[in-house]
Amino acid sequence: MLVSDFDYALPPGLIAQQPLANRADSRLLHLNRTSGTMRDCRFRDFPEMLGRGDLVVFNNTRVFPARLFGRKKFPANSLPRGTVEILLTRQVSADPNEWECLARPGRRVNSGDVLSFGDNGELCAEVIGRGPFGERRLRFDRVNDFFDFVERVGHIPLPPYIGRDDETSDKERYQTVYARERGSVAAPTAGLHFTPEILGQMNDRGIESAEITLHVGLGTFQPVRVDRVEEHQLHRESYRISADAAQKIEAAREEKRRVIAIGTTTVRTLEYSAALSPNGEVQAGSGEADIFIYPGYEFRVVDGILSNFHLPKSTLLMLVSGFAGREQTLEAYNHAIEQKYRFYSYGDCMFVE
Repeated sequence: MLVSDFDYALPPGLIAQQPLANRADSRLLHLNRTSGTMRDCRFRDFPEMLGRGDLVVFNNTRVFPARLFGRKKFPANSLPRGTVEILLTRQVSADPNEWECLARPGRRVNSGDVLSFGDNGELCAEVIGRGPFGERRLRFDRVNDFFDFVERVGHIPLPPYIGRDDETSDKERYQTVYARERGSVAAPTAGLHFTPEILGQMNDRGIESAEITLHVGLGTFQPVRVDRVEEHQLHRESYRISADAAQKIEAAREEKRRVIAIGTTTVRTLEYSAALSPNGEVQAGSGEADIFIYPGYEFRVVDGILSNFHLPKSTLLMLVSGFAGREQTLEAYNHAIEQKYRFYSYGDCMFVE
């Protein structure tokens, strides 16, 4: 299967640069994957698309300001003006001081270098390794609260297709209203449309919910650099499924009730957990998921997906195509383009069932 099979042409003007003032004002393209029918709706209609007894599963990860600007401290004067940009992508262990990251300019950030961050250079990190995808491994000095420092000096890592600097409002807006577990470097964007009012309407309709956690890292937005889909390898991303969530999911499956995943990150977490079990059950536990879903994959758990519109030739588009079919998915995307939907992180969404 060729990566080029998942390409499409998107006018740059349809890439959302700012979020809507009200999250629920976004548009929603409703696709029935069995009949192929499409409806242009509003996200406010989403609760009515669900049936009593449906189980909706959310990813409750929370984005932290993982983009850091620092200076090269050692060796001195080896980098123009000493500036360096770091994007923290994965905490290597339970120790919050050791991270995998992307560095820019990467060619001049090498093992043994020491970087300093903060207005007064109060936190330093040594580059202790390099990974196969060009990522660097950093070991920060021990501080009383590493995340408190990052929250103070870091920037929200908006995706590169948003052509502006992050703003103070992004710290709240590039976050779901149910975000709880800190650890992501990108938002699970399908969840950005929900408001407390929408969640309340779902509850009033008897729609059950569960929360899992997958911390979005390099695996979600890593570009595909091979020609054949099957040759691509995903990065691992940390996840956790509580005993309560696993019980709710398995009860819904046993009772033949639908499991609706909010976002591709939720899909990957559920399907990865089921793939680990000999009986195909979603089990409580934690680990690192690296499942790559594309057409031909047999879904075990998920019956419906709410998803934003994804980049051409991306693994996220391949996942949605695996669920709805490649040709049908691209037809829906072309329809969204014709109808001038807003694309990507701060854009509109699609519900496939």
